[in-house]
Amino acid sequence: MLIKHFFDPDSSTLSYVVACPTTGHCVIIDPVLDFDYASGTISTETVEGLIGYVRDAGLSVDLILETHVHADHLTAAPYIRKALGGQIAIGAKITQVQNTFAQVFNEGSDFAQDGSQFDRVFADGDSFEVGHLKGVAMHVPGHTPACMAYLLEDALFVGDTLFMPDAGTARCDFPGGDATALFQSIQRLLALPGETRVFVCHDYQPENRELAYETTVAEQREKNIHVGGDIQAEDFVCMREARDVQLGMPSLILPSLQINMRAGLIPAADKDDRFFLKVPLNGFGGINMTELPKEASPAPSIAEQDLLTGDPR
Repeated sequence: MLIKHFFDPDSSTLSYVVACPTTGHCVIIDPVLDFDYASGTISTETVEGLIGYVRDAGLSVDLILETHVHADHLTAAPYIRKALGGQIAIGAKITQVQNTFAQVFNEGSDFAQDGSQFDRVFADGDSFEVGHLKGVAMHVPGHTPACMAYLLEDALFVGDTLFMPDAGTARCDFPGGDATALFQSIQRLLALPGETRVFVCHDYQPENRELAYETTVAEQREKNIHVGGDIQAEDFVCMREARDVQLGMPSLILPSLQINMRAGLIPAADKDDRFFLKVPLNGFGGINMTELPKEASPAPSIAEQDLLTGDPR
């Protein structure tokens, strides 16, 4: 099995190309699209490097796997699908995430909340093949309710459950997150054979150490600062919840959620063919909006008044 990592320093995200060496078929896991929030500019520099690698290696893309709806970067999955083919896949609980954030962003009826934006949705235990490689999807809720890990032969891609042992585990304070569920999910992963290789989705390089992305189940059991050794569920939950309340929101959470819950598709253009994302004021906290002065609602146009009054003109 061939595994090539790609690192995006802006979001500390690791993407992977995993290929069957005998057939050249591959999967791509958690690809990143560049986004400059200050200017609203989307670009493709990071993902073009990944695409170039796939083309140069003569690989054929079967699947583009999302471990979850990311809150810190935009997914490049549909851009890759257009360039290289492959099906975009995510966990079946995506519908729960869509239902939650459809309310946060006041999405209209044109936003489907049934996961249909994705080509495939995996339930826990679903299997898949990549050339001669055997894979299985594992539902690992906690960071979000829809998180999935993917086990390909002896390689486990854990998404936002485990980080490198010196960095611990992912936060659980987003809507639908649950520290108890994360602990239980991690215990399931740590029950795999000790020699199972673990590939993380993020590396924040604590103490400015060199980038690291691969560890083992055995090393996680022994050394993970949040769940290693004999740490019990109660202690983990207490630590995780206390830590999470001190964390700020990811800088790209608002654009990321709107794009990623659509499988990376950009929301439809307006009548002038312009594209916009929403910023729900105080959607995640802050003062009561009734305390802030607001612009008056515009008066309805004559056409709108006619619709309201039933005027047949």
